[in-house]
Amino acid sequence: MTWLNEVIGTEKAIIAMCHLLPLPGDPSFQKEKGMEYVVEMARKDLRALQDGGVDAVMFSNEFSLPYLTDVKTETVAAMARIIGELKSDIKIPFGVNVLWDAKKSLDLAAATGAQFVREIFTGVYASDFGIWNTNVGETVRHQYRIGAENVKLLFNIVPEAAKYLADRDIENVAKSTVFNNRPDALCVSGLTAGTETDSQILKRVKEAVPETVVLANTGVRMQNLEQQLSIADGAVVGTTFKLDGKFENHVDQVRVRAFMEKVKAFRQG
Repeated sequence: MTWLNEVIGTEKAIIAMCHLLPLPGDPSFQKEKGMEYVVEMARKDLRALQDGGVDAVMFSNEFSLPYLTDVKTETVAAMARIIGELKSDIKIPFGVNVLWDAKKSLDLAAATGAQFVREIFTGVYASDFGIWNTNVGETVRHQYRIGAENVKLLFNIVPEAAKYLADRDIENVAKSTVFNNRPDALCVSGLTAGTETDSQILKRVKEAVPETVVLANTGVRMQNLEQQLSIADGAVVGTTFKLDGKFENHVDQVRVRAFMEKVKAFRQG
C-alpha cells in the first residue's frame, strides 16, 4: 500500500487536471472578461471532474503559455484567488502546479492547503524555455521554511518539451533521484500535454524504483489506460477529459464518467 491510498483514498489513483484559463500577465488573458470569468470556468471544470468521479484534482496554470521558469507574483496571486473562491466546491483531495516553478508551487500549496504538488525539482534540461536548471536542496529547504513539509512532492523526471542535458539513462535518473531526494512520486511524461507516455520508459522507471510511486503523467486515455495502469501506480489525466479530447476545450463530464468507470473496473480486476 502506498501513500496514494492514505492521501487520495485509493491505489491506481486518477489525478485529474483542472486547467486554468490565461491569467493576468499572460499574453492570452481575456481582460474584457476578467478574473470572474476565469474563476467560473474553473468552477465549471472542477464540478465536471468531481461529478465524473475522479479521485483527486490538480490545479495548474496550463494556459499561461509560453511558460516561465521564474513565475511572476501576479500568477501565483491569481491562482490563490481562484482556489480560494473554489474551496467550498472542492470535495476531493487536491494539488497544485505553478508551471514551471517549484518554489512558487509550494508557496501556493501552503496558502491553499493543497496536499501535493507536481514540478521539475531536479536535473538540468535543454527545453523550449531555454536552459532549465533546478536546485532541489534549496527548494526542499524552502518547503520546510514555509511549513509545507507535509505536502507530497511529485517529481517530473521526464519533463514535457525538454531533454536531460547529461547523457544518463532513465533508470539511473530514477535511482539517483530517489536515493538523493526521497520523492513521494516520479512522473513520466510524453512530449506535450495529451501525448501518450511511452509505456516502455514507464516500465523501466517502475522496475528501477519499485518501492516508489510512479505516475503516468500525460496521454492516458480510454484506449491505453489498462496498459498504463498495469505498470504505473496511477495517472495524471487532463486532455482526455476535455470535449472531443482536445487540449484547448473544457471538461466533458460524460468522458470523465466513462473513463472512471473503466478505471474502477480495472481496479476490481
